Amino acid sequence: MLKPLTTTLCSSCLGSGVRTHRVYFTKQCDLIRSYEGSRFTKTSKGSLHFNSDEQSFSRIGRLKTRCQHQQHVFPNNIAHISADGTHQDQNDVSKATLIWRAIKLPIYSVALVPLTVGGAVAYLQTGLFSARRYMTLLASSVLIITWLNLSNDVYDFDTGADKNKKESVVNLVGSRSGPLIAAYSSLALGFIGLTWASADARNMRSLLLLGCAIFCGYVYQCPPFRLSYQGLGEPLCFAAFGPFATTAFYLLLGSTREIIFLPLTHTVLSASVLVGLTTTLILFCSHFHQVEEDIAVGKMSPLVKMGTERGSMAVKGAVLTLYSLLFGLGLCKALPLTCIVLCALTLPIGKLVVNFVEENHKDKGMIFMAKYYCVRLHALFGAAMTAGLVSARILVK
Repeated sequence: MLKPLTTTLCSSCLGSGVRTHRVYFTKQCDLIRSYEGSRFTKTSKGSLHFNSDEQSFSRIGRLKTRCQHQQHVFPNNIAHISADGTHQDQNDVSKATLIWRAIKLPIYSVALVPLTVGGAVAYLQTGLFSARRYMTLLASSVLIITWLNLSNDVYDFDTGADKNKKESVVNLVGSRSGPLIAAYSSLALGFIGLTWASADARNMRSLLLLGCAIFCGYVYQCPPFRLSYQGLGEPLCFAAFGPFATTAFYLLLGSTREIIFLPLTHTVLSASVLVGLTTTLILFCSHFHQVEEDIAVGKMSPLVKMGTERGSMAVKGAVLTLYSLLFGLGLCKALPLTCIVLCALTLPIGKLVVNFVEENHKDKGMIFMAKYYCVRLHALFGAAMTAGLVSARILVK
């Protein structure tokens, strides 16, 4: 216990980045331990003394460490040392923070990006854009994602996967029936909006593709299928948000009364693959912090099967694949050059995702943020691709 602490204080904290941790000793008891000739004593007032041949330390109230290459693991919440030496964590996360996590607002980028990229490809192809139809599809997509989030919380609660998940909507509300009713009401309203948009565009192919995307979401989490428990969540996510949804939105936003049969081009198929990859990366990284819980309920996610270390390597491989495909598709002219240039500007956030997961995949508290870094990559990459597609159309003019 002593050696890691003294090593942290004296040897490794030489970089830039600031972390401030407070160490509290609340139990009034005498504790004497020795380690390699060093001795420390905890007095009844809570002061901490280190005695050695070379130096002594007296009363540490606050530890300020500046570390560049090493992140030191201290409890995020205040940990009290009991008489038997065990730690008792206090989960002092505020109710507002739990509600924010339950809403998962950043995750709704998975509704925005496929729609916007699909619309940009349609604009590149036809030069047309319907703001009214776009807003209808956006509202409908948000409702569909709301169904996915709420129903996922309900069914994970049923299996016990979210038993200790305080930000679960079911745990916050204290009821499963309310969130379940809200979930399927959102699904019904969202599907009505999608149907109206398809009828307005006179393109039923798009409705079929969107129906396939919703079906992927259903079998992913809902009984009796629950294919995510068999490790099939990521392939279903890729298909739903990539080829199915992005292509469907391209058909809807590019179709008019005059243009009904919009062709499926290499550009829309290429863009949909890249959107599917970034979306799937969010889902994959969302499992890092809950591997133990998934094992307990028999949920065989990819990270349960491969472990977090190999999972971090998979994240690195996925990001390398994303940018390799980007440049490859640019070279074969499936995507415009403007897309390649602008999407390449997101390389720093891609590197950030890889580095963060590699450094923190074993830290359950820190790795929770991995999915939000993936959301940033997803949103920025989608915005860059949209700007590249629109710019290509403008430059042609």
